[in-house]
Amino acid sequence: MSKLTPFHVAVPVDDLEAARKFYSEVLGCPEGRTAELWTDYDLYGHQFVIHYKPKPAGDSKLHTNPVDGHDVPVPHFGVVLEWDVWHDLAERLQRKGIKFIIEPGIRFKGLPGEQATMFFSDPSGNALEFKAFKDIGQLFAKQ
Repeated sequence: MSKLTPFHVAVPVDDLEAARKFYSEVLGCPEGRTAELWTDYDLYGHQFVIHYKPKPAGDSKLHTNPVDGHDVPVPHFGVVLEWDVWHDLAERLQRKGIKFIIEPGIRFKGLPGEQATMFFSDPSGNALEFKAFKDIGQLFAKQ
C-alpha cells in the first residue's frame, strides 16, 4: 500500500452549534478555520468540514444496504483507525451515551477483511463508520 495522504470531505449540517459540539467534544476533533456557516476539523489527520444547510423538506428516511447481517447506512463516511485507537473511541462513545446505528463489533469474523466497525450519526443525521483492522494489509482483501 502506498503512503496515504489526507482526504478532504465536506458534509451538510442543519444545526451548526450541535454539529460543532459533536465533532469537537464527542469525537475530540481539533477545530481549524471557522466562519459563520462552516468549520474545518482535523478528523484523525484528514480535513473534514461541516457546512450549514437547512434541513430539507420531505422524506429523510435513512437508506441502507445489507452487509454481513446488518443494515449499513448509505451514504456514510469515516476513518480507518489503528486497532487500539478504534477500541478507545468505541469505549469513549459508549461512555458518552452515543446511540449506535450498528453497535461496535467485529464484521467478517474469520474471513478476509475481518474488521472492527461501528456506525452512528452526527446531530444532523450524517452516518459515520469508524473501523479498524488487526492486519491493515486486509483493508482491500477480497473474499
